[in-house]
Amino acid sequence: MTVRMISGWTEIVDLPALGRWMDAQGLPEGEITDLAPLGGGTQNVMLRFARGDRDYVMRRAPKHPRPASNAVLRREARLLGALRDTDVIAPRVIAACTDESMLGGSVFYLMEPVDGFNPGTELPDLHAGDGSVRHSMVLSAVEGIAKLGNVDYAALGLADFGKPDGFVERQVSRWLRELEGYRRNDDYAGPDIPHLDSVARWLENNLPRSWRPGIMHGDCHLANMMFHWDGPELAAMVDWEMSTIGDPLLDLGWQIATTPAGAAGAAVTPALAAAGGVPTAAEMVEHYAKFSDRDLSAITWYTVLAGFKLGIILEGTYARAAAGKAPREIGDKLHGITVQLFAEAAALLE
Repeated sequence: MTVRMISGWTEIVDLPALGRWMDAQGLPEGEITDLAPLGGGTQNVMLRFARGDRDYVMRRAPKHPRPASNAVLRREARLLGALRDTDVIAPRVIAACTDESMLGGSVFYLMEPVDGFNPGTELPDLHAGDGSVRHSMVLSAVEGIAKLGNVDYAALGLADFGKPDGFVERQVSRWLRELEGYRRNDDYAGPDIPHLDSVARWLENNLPRSWRPGIMHGDCHLANMMFHWDGPELAAMVDWEMSTIGDPLLDLGWQIATTPAGAAGAAVTPALAAAGGVPTAAEMVEHYAKFSDRDLSAITWYTVLAGFKLGIILEGTYARAAAGKAPREIGDKLHGITVQLFAEAAALLE
């Protein structure tokens, strides 16, 4: 087995060890070539390479992993492996290594490359120049979300993948505790977020009367999706770090709350936001209903919850920035998005 060494990547990927591990998995042998890093806006590393007339994408933790990095990667690999033979539009796992000692202290997995683009980083001429294509892009994403929510997770061996009991009921208190915990950061005085109390109170007082658990992606905005170059169709839902078993309607609410017409969407998909032509919330709900029999009467609640939850997550970076643990300009920007998300949520209450 021969390996062409690539400068810079040997610090986080031991290529000879990777080749030996691939041999043990029965994957095609040969020289590892064409290494290229892939961007994505996540805190993990993705590396594309070729070996034995086959292309691969590796996903692993960064050089200095977070405490939960390996646990998250194990969950991702398990979920994507279970979804492989379903109609969910997601990357297909080829093989996974859960042994942290195999490759520099990180769990990793190999998946098939996705041929598509991420609207968070680019917008091809076809999509930039045709409003109907952009409109259909978002609806294709909604269809993908609906199909994920339809999957029988227990039949896939994922009954223990999350804690669905009480998922909806505990969301507000769980995220308020998260927000309160940010006070541990030095020089963070606490949240200065207009509408925080009124939105939290409304969510608690208007819980959906009933709901059905299913697989959630957990971070369903368009920058976590890839689309085909030659049309509007979804090529893959990516970045499954926040996936769990919960209420899949929160994924739809998340998509609505992060539409390019709003504050968060304008930040993560600026080119798409500037081009416009995306569906309204009502159109997204109507399209979702074509692929799901879930009760959508409380979708406003899920949309408000999505803005509430995402805003609190972004506020965490602002709190860390106050303590010097993140760049101040990024913290300030994300705090501004948090304020806008809560303003948009408050507007929905009326």
